[in-house]
Amino acid sequence: MTEKIVVKNLYKVFGPKPDVAMQMLQAGHGKDEIFRQTGMVVGVKDANFHVAEGEIFVLMGLSGSGKSTLIRLLNRLVEPTHGQILVGGQDVAAMSSQALVALRRKDMAMVFQSFALLPHLSVLNNTAFGLEVAGFDRKTREKRAMEVLEQVGLGSFAHKRPAELSGGMQQRVGLARALAVDPTLMLMDEAFSALDPLKRTEMQELLLQLQSEHQRTIVFVSHDLDEAFRIGNRIAIMEGGRIVQIGTPDEILRDPSDEYVRAFFKGVDVKKYLVARDVAQSGGVPLVRPGPDGRDVCSRAIEQLRAAKQHFGFLVGDDGRLQGTVSLESMLEFLQTGGVNVGAALLSDVNPVPDSMPLRELIGLTVKSPAPMAVVDQSGLYLGAVTQTVLLKKLVEEEPQTELTTEVTHE
Repeated sequence: MTEKIVVKNLYKVFGPKPDVAMQMLQAGHGKDEIFRQTGMVVGVKDANFHVAEGEIFVLMGLSGSGKSTLIRLLNRLVEPTHGQILVGGQDVAAMSSQALVALRRKDMAMVFQSFALLPHLSVLNNTAFGLEVAGFDRKTREKRAMEVLEQVGLGSFAHKRPAELSGGMQQRVGLARALAVDPTLMLMDEAFSALDPLKRTEMQELLLQLQSEHQRTIVFVSHDLDEAFRIGNRIAIMEGGRIVQIGTPDEILRDPSDEYVRAFFKGVDVKKYLVARDVAQSGGVPLVRPGPDGRDVCSRAIEQLRAAKQHFGFLVGDDGRLQGTVSLESMLEFLQTGGVNVGAALLSDVNPVPDSMPLRELIGLTVKSPAPMAVVDQSGLYLGAVTQTVLLKKLVEEEPQTELTTEVTHE
């Protein structure tokens, strides 16, 4: 997987003599001690991470943990004290001012919590502002601005002023303005935190929809667990300027690296964040391999299912992709009616579920389905099966972790 961002040994010290603070850090002095002795603040300490192309990478932490400073270091709104910031192979930390401006205009965009719209400009002109700065002619920038306003559902509001829009609509304009330059990298600092819960959820859904269409690289700062778990491919937990753990939401939730991370997630309802891929198990349902002779495939599959004392099986190709679900009855009927193509034995009313399906939705489907549920990824690769028994065992396993509280949000 190609890396869009690579950060190496990155530090930021706020104060008049950062070299002194850096020497103290190298000597083993802590952040609090440096502040007591010098008055200087260590905002980011020795950050090392990478972000893959097309990934949504979420920075989380309590207030003062350094997450907003870190995201601003990536485009040098905050100047680094030490370290490397490689974006598409270019070292942003060592870049000339001219090269940095060009990068910001053409390949990098930032969305702020405060919307930062220009009140005297229309929604259309606010959206096109970055293109105007980049030197595009009026016809080109207005055409592109209208395209992205349509994407975010604001095409009919193009000639309104920001003051005439709700907070959620204003944030959509901010997102549209960032999208207008068609960046490969988007930096979003608490972009939805000023919105009410309903509007925030709408914006998260919009972001995920746009991401599925364009696969941009996104670094997203958030203090909200629901938001981070909903949109993040991976999450970095920060504390005191340090990155203390990086992983998928499931990895961090199940294997916290230290007491800070453990306390950060204390009382979280694990079931709330489980999805189909967390529950799916391989080996429980027989896999049937297709072949040139559909009748021979079904005959062998019937023997296979009977030997395993199973009623259903999954037809999975040599490439690992699911082709469908079969049952003893469907295959016997296929043989009795003189079928030729094994596809005729597939159950038309049993469909696979995506690996990202939330547990609550999966429970409803599993309870109603007599057949096991096949779980597949975006490309159709078979990952495992969910049955009522598997689901019940999983819920029982998670119960001790959720008996005290059901939700936590860190401000």
